[in-house]
Parts: sequence; C-alpha cells; structure tokens
Amino acid sequence: MINNITTMDVRPQIAVAKSTPSLTSMSMPPILGFKTPLVKEKATIRVKKIKRGDNIIIPGEIEDDYVDIVEEEIKDSGGGRGGNSANFFASGNILAPPVKRKIKYLKNCYIIDYIQSPKPGRGLGTDAVKALAEKAMFDKKTDGRIVTFSAPIIKDASPAMFFYKLGFRFTNPSANEFMDECLKNNTPDIPAQIGMMYLPKNRLQKLLRYGELF
Repeated sequence: MINNITTMDVRPQIAVAKSTPSLTSMSMPPILGFKTPLVKEKATIRVKKIKRGDNIIIPGEIEDDYVDIVEEEIKDSGGGRGGNSANFFASGNILAPPVKRKIKYLKNCYIIDYIQSPKPGRGLGTDAVKALAEKAMFDKKTDGRIVTFSAPIIKDASPAMFFYKLGFRFTNPSANEFMDECLKNNTPDIPAQIGMMYLPKNRLQKLLRYGELF
C-alpha cells in the first residue's frame, strides 16, 4: 500500500482571538461623593415593667382594666382604744362583724420612670411614648397598660401637661379638672402637678393613630 500522506502536523491547533473594540462598551461615570445619612435623634426614655405580684395599691380613680379589685378584711391588731383597728363592738361575748375594704392592686403594666428630649417641641418625646404604647399593646401580659408618675424634675417644671396631651389621666379627678381648665384657658404657666397618671384604653388607640391629641 502506498501512503500518500508524507507529512503530518501533530502540533495542537490553537485559535487565537483578536481583540476588537466592543460596540456596546461605555465609559463609567465618575464616582460621586457618598454622605452618611444623619442618624435621627431620639428622646431618652426609661421604662420598667410592673407585675401584679408586686401588690402595688392604687388610690383614687382608675379604669377597672388596670387593677384587680380584691376585698380584704381589716385585721384587729390588738383591740381596745389603743389598737390600730379597735372595734367598739368587741367586748365580752359579743362578736364584732368583720370590717372589709376593697383594695385596687395594679396589674401587669409598663411604668415610665424618666423621659427627656434633646430638642423639646420636635415630637421626639411623643415618638418615644408612641413606640412604648405600641409595644405595650402587643404585649399579652400588659395589654396596653402604661402608667407614670408626674413629678417636677426641676423647680417649676412638670411633665404633667406633656402626658396629659398624649391622653394620660390622673387618678385624682380634681387634677384632671384642673388640667382641662388650663387647656381651655390656654394658661401659659401651669403649676406643677404631682400624682400617678395612666393611659386609658380609648386614648391609647387615638395616640397610636394621631399622635398628640390636642
């Protein structure tokens, strides 16, 4: 047999691609200066959680949803005129009827111990209370209950009007009447009001929807 192939190139054939300018290539725009967004300022708020087992007694008027009303007997601490709970009927074989009273024990709730805004009048304090109200509302144990104690931080300063405008009310009815009168007459300098305040359920919903109520 005659082989007509006299030579064979056994070197691997490699195709070399030539670079050509891309028709779709575009020049990159210059990188613009990036600024870090400003962090929104917040009010400082200090909150504690109160448990029913703490047996905190609430004087004055408050919604039934806030308290467990328990009827308890007042025990005689020794009788006689010198005793703390002397009973006139307790003598000899005469049995005195038990003396009972209804006591209001505060249920599970949040209590605002302290709140301060870095810039008063900007709504930062309102936002802080609204955030707490939303948290309390979704907490099954507190069920939206929030209380605070209005007391002057400095002389001639009281947070009473701030909380009152957000819907909080005093457990002392006369204090609420006084605050209503001040709002009605637009009193510029309101004397410091001291006492426990709470947020009623109907005002909790308004606070979450509209912010400040007045």
